[in-house]
Order: sequence, then structure tokens, then C-alpha cells
Amino acid sequence: MSSRTTTNKTPKAPTRKSTIKNSSTKTKSTQKSTKKTRRSARPVILTLGTLTLAALLIVLIPVATSKDPLRVCVDDTAAFPAEGVAGWQGGQLENAAIIVRTAKAQQLERDGQILGVMAAMGESSLHNIDYGDWETSGITNPDGTRTSSIGLFQQQEWWGSPQERMDPASAAALFFGRLAGLAGWQQMEPTQAIHRVQINTDPNHYAQFEDDATLVVDALSGACPA
Repeated sequence: MSSRTTTNKTPKAPTRKSTIKNSSTKTKSTQKSTKKTRRSARPVILTLGTLTLAALLIVLIPVATSKDPLRVCVDDTAAFPAEGVAGWQGGQLENAAIIVRTAKAQQLERDGQILGVMAAMGESSLHNIDYGDWETSGITNPDGTRTSSIGLFQQQEWWGSPQERMDPASAAALFFGRLAGLAGWQQMEPTQAIHRVQINTDPNHYAQFEDDATLVVDALSGACPA
């Protein structure tokens, strides 16, 4: 038998090409991992951004939209807003202020003041006019006689003299005097209470002015200097 010489084979060192390939594989793997991490982080960042924006809106919107309601002294006509209140302005607001002051002088609170302004809105649009239904519409009384209504409250001759009915404060005092004599007016629907005082044709006519009258009376309820 011939003897074979066994030679110990030395492992070949990795070639440059395989080293580069392994390094490239590791780099690509790292890049993929980084991209994956970034992609997974995006929803978190977007969610945090959305929550932050929502929190800011919750805080800022009430601040931006909140506004204290208008309150001026009923005696300070110079402070009345030029743009008016609910569309009522200038001389209309001044007449409303006279009605409110007259109500206060007769110890009537906010509910009575609102009724007075409602009545004048429904009768004359808060204008102190020297004519009435006869002149504008030819309306007569139930007995066929021509109506004689004038002034803020369109009061006829049996309410008082022409001078009283054409004076806003006196006309308001006449209205509130009859309102105070109406038993249980505070428990009535405002338009019904006014109807009982004014004795007009439609008992629901004044209801359409309740919201505006409330806004006007509240706007004229500011503190006055002592």
C-alpha cells in the first residue's frame, strides 16, 4: 500500500469581494430597519400633532368667540351703540331708554320693562309718530268711528290728552299704570298681557318682538355712575 500524505488545508481567507458583499448586505439591512422605524414613527408623530392641534382649538375657539354682552347705562345716550341693538338704533333706542326709565320709576322690574318695549315696538316701531292706524290704513273702531291713536304706544284719545300721548315718558307711564292694574299679568304670556292693556285686534301680535325687546332692555341695564 502506498502511503498517502495528508496535508492540512488552511482555510482560505475571505476574499475582498465577499467582504464587500457582506458589508453591503449589513448596510442594506440597517437602512431597511431605519426606514421601517421612520415609517412606524410617522403615525405617532401625526397623532401627537393632531392631538396638539385639537387641544389648541379647544382652548382658543372659546376665547375667540366669547364676547361680553353689551351693557350701557340707560341714562347715557352718548354710549348707545351707533350700530344699534338687534337692528333698533338712534331715536328708537332713546325711546326704549325712556320706557325703561319710566318702568323703573314705577318700581317695575325687567319683565315689566320688556313688556313696555315690546308694546312700543309692536305699535310704532319705537318711533314717536303723530299719526296712527286711521291715517295709514283707514282702520276704524268697532263702533265705526275713526281711530285716534298717536305716539309710541298708539294710544287713542281716551288714554289722555294729545300732549300726554305724544310725550314718550307720559305715554309710557299711562301704559304701565294700566299694566300694574291688570291682575296676574306676570303669569300671562307677554303678548297676552300687552293685548289686555292695549286692547288691539290680534292678541299674539306682540310675540314677534319679545326677543328683540329682551335684548334692548338687557343692553340698557348697565351700571350708571352714582
